[in-house]
Amino acid sequence: MSLEKRSWREGVFGSAPPTDERQAGSPMVAHFEVDAGSSFVLDRRFGDTVLMRFDGSPEIWALRPSAGPRGDVIYKNDLGEAMLRSTRLGGLTLFTPDRPQGSAVAMAGQAPGLHPITVSGMGALLQVFAQASARAGRAAQHLISFEAVDIEAGTESLLADAAILTAEAFQQVAGDNGEGRSKVARFNKVQFDQAKKVEVRIKGAVVQINVAPSEGLNGRPSSRRIAQELAKK
Repeated sequence: MSLEKRSWREGVFGSAPPTDERQAGSPMVAHFEVDAGSSFVLDRRFGDTVLMRFDGSPEIWALRPSAGPRGDVIYKNDLGEAMLRSTRLGGLTLFTPDRPQGSAVAMAGQAPGLHPITVSGMGALLQVFAQASARAGRAAQHLISFEAVDIEAGTESLLADAAILTAEAFQQVAGDNGEGRSKVARFNKVQFDQAKKVEVRIKGAVVQINVAPSEGLNGRPSSRRIAQELAKK
């Protein structure tokens, strides 16, 4: 079969009914196109966590599978929101805030694996923090400092990724209207810390983000989770 659009089952299992043997040889990383016009890469190489990135976006979503009705598999983000649904017959549906009813998805071909940002050393991390601070500051229209507490060696990449997603959340909430900008203008600092579980808390003018290095990509909050806290009154 050529690389023209195919259904999820055909792309992953081939045209014959899926079997364990076919599933074992299925492409673990594939590019998909959505009938609404967007596209994304899905990476299934990491066991119970499925990675997903929309084309043109820096964010890699870490999705967890859960059982759905009629044998479906629902892939949820860290807010527990369904982002993908895979049916037993191979259909794949994408759920987004602007299309909560879902959009049909078709496989377009294999794709390179998804790789989170790699940052080594304090100097490189501070550079990412400075860039993220500038993005968040443009959204808030004043300085937003990015700081980290008790950084351990080897956690720089996770903290850098969390900083990038935090800046993305600031811009999402600010949007193009005064109400959004006023919400993010309340803050003047983002503080990162390491903990056993991921958490986003608001303490006055400070956004406190806890990352959990032992959880890998599940160890940092998504931009949507951060944005949800920023938008609260």
